[in-house]
Amino acid sequence: MMRIMHTASAVPSANAPDHLDLIVEMTGDFAHSHDVEATMRLGLERIVERLGAEAASLFLLDEADGTLVCRASLGPVDVTGLRLAPGKGIVWRTIDLNAPQMVKDTRRDPDFTNVIDGATGFVTRSVLCAPMSMRGRVLGAIELFNKKDGHSFTQTDSRLLQVLAASSALALINTRLVAAMAEQEALKRELALASEIQRAMLPPPQPADSPIHGINLPARGVSGDFYEILPLPDGRLAFAIGDVSGKGMNASLLMTKTASLFRCLAKREDGPGRMLAAIDSELHETGLAGMFVTMVAGVLDPRTGRVVLANAGHEPPLLWSQGRFIPIEDGMPPLGIAPDLFADGCPESVVDLDGGILYLFTDGLTEAHDRNGEMLGSDGVKRLLDAFAVMPASERLAAVVRSVEGVGTLRDDITLVVVEDGRLARGGGFERRYAARPETLAEIRAAVTGVTRELGCPDGLTQDVVLAVDEACQNIVRHGYKGGDGDIILQITRDEDLLVIRLMDFAPSVDMSKIKPRSLDDIRPGGLGTHLMRSVMDQVDFLPPPAGIGNLLQMVKRIDTR
Repeated sequence: MMRIMHTASAVPSANAPDHLDLIVEMTGDFAHSHDVEATMRLGLERIVERLGAEAASLFLLDEADGTLVCRASLGPVDVTGLRLAPGKGIVWRTIDLNAPQMVKDTRRDPDFTNVIDGATGFVTRSVLCAPMSMRGRVLGAIELFNKKDGHSFTQTDSRLLQVLAASSALALINTRLVAAMAEQEALKRELALASEIQRAMLPPPQPADSPIHGINLPARGVSGDFYEILPLPDGRLAFAIGDVSGKGMNASLLMTKTASLFRCLAKREDGPGRMLAAIDSELHETGLAGMFVTMVAGVLDPRTGRVVLANAGHEPPLLWSQGRFIPIEDGMPPLGIAPDLFADGCPESVVDLDGGILYLFTDGLTEAHDRNGEMLGSDGVKRLLDAFAVMPASERLAAVVRSVEGVGTLRDDITLVVVEDGRLARGGGFERRYAARPETLAEIRAAVTGVTRELGCPDGLTQDVVLAVDEACQNIVRHGYKGGDGDIILQITRDEDLLVIRLMDFAPSVDMSKIKPRSLDDIRPGGLGTHLMRSVMDQVDFLPPPAGIGNLLQMVKRIDTR
């Protein structure tokens, strides 16, 4: 007859079902508790009752100073708040080894210290301690003292305590994660509110006929950039653009303060130079904590088209005049660098627009990247502004921002301000965006026909231009987007006796080495390509596209009305 042998370690405890109930009960308490430490104390009471211990303590690691802090205590002596420095001791041995420690006779354990016993009169005979750990991360330990029945703790007690300590560690980790997520959500709500307040402080959209427009695109939720447009009592318009050093909330707060100072001082200080000097003085009085502000302030007289500018360490404004960009280089260092730097004021520059356009922008635009990953720099910014020159001012700024917004991640805030000579009408320009689909080609041909006639082109020239534009658009649809979805931007302008057509798309950049005209004997719809376009237009060129644009095709036709 076969005899079945059982080792002592394999014999289930008589109380195993009760222990399982305790584990399930405590796990449920941890899952639904909003106060984990209070729940841990309740769990500690249950453990003490179940295992028949005289006393117990729950220690958590304080990451700030590396000590163990008693967060819950049961028994004749309350040691809650007790701190144990790293060193000897059974609880620290449990932490260091990340393993349960069972001491049946404390008199024989070299790590046992009777400091607490000596101070309180409690006599510790045996100890059972288990680490509160999860996946190698130790958060603390649970320590039990003396069995009430006078016996020592058992291996069953040790295994139960180890499971409960691990469950407590998981509950603590989860609660801390929930608390951190709640804190992050609260921070997000605060940032969203700050961003909303900040956006409300920017000037509202200006009327279409306003000579000054601006736009701001924050790289994060809040921005360190700002711009201002402020009507003055005498009919002039004060404006400003600024960039605060640094990122985040501190930069946002300093931005808000600087913008508020400008709105206040612009109404009482005569000239932008005095405004900047006064702002610098006010900033120093309240302290900048190592931060500074670059800023351009200006005043436009719409009746004369004259602008007075003062620059404190900002990007040089660009004046577009007679087909070229002229940087306005005069300026001072940023605001907030030294208390006495602006003691004699800030020098001013006088710019007569005379039909030109003044652009102001923050370095977030010059540091933005194009489709090739290259930084725009000053030349790239000029190309970008020129690419959308025919659009109305507010739409132009929006188009510039859109073109860089979708190219990678913005590293810095972008802000632009445009100042135009309001005395002169800006016209002669057409821009529209079309879906790059065969069915829209008829709409494009109709638009080209109507616009060229409005610009004074004779019928024969109009027909030639329509053919060239239609061929170019077919190439974009078939070869650029390869029949897929995409858009075409059509621009038509007249510059004296020149008709300029620009077609922009968002397809992959054209490899000029692969564009070869085929034989004129091979005639089929949409296939004449460069032959047709070059035969009917005076000039056909692929120009370097602005950031965010795939290809820029420019065609020029001289208008002869004789």
